Amino acid sequence: MKIVKSTLPVFFIFVLASFTFFHHGWANYDQTKVHDFNSTIEESIYENPHVLVKVKYQEEIWTVFLAPISRMTDRGVSAEAIKKGAAVRLVAYPHKTEKGEMRAERIFINGKKHELR
Repeated sequence: MKIVKSTLPVFFIFVLASFTFFHHGWANYDQTKVHDFNSTIEESIYENPHVLVKVKYQEEIWTVFLAPISRMTDRGVSAEAIKKGAAVRLVAYPHKTEKGEMRAERIFINGKKHELR
């Protein structure tokens, strides 16, 4: 029993640390390179941990991470609003190492601004 008590905290630290490896934190994106552009959504995946869309930017398809579903719904952005074919304006930052990936700071749908951070 004593061994279980002493190893349990180490186990939990290891588990929590492993989840942070997969988290798309802002530090991975270059906030000095702002991409502000209009596009049409090519694909939309409305699920956790982050909603994402695929859009055309500079003649290439990019994956843009938006926000968790809870934040999207709190900010008034439904799955229907960002379905395939929806016209949007995005303000996003490119990933520092992953080509073709961005994280959006805000999205404009029908002219209405939605802050995502």
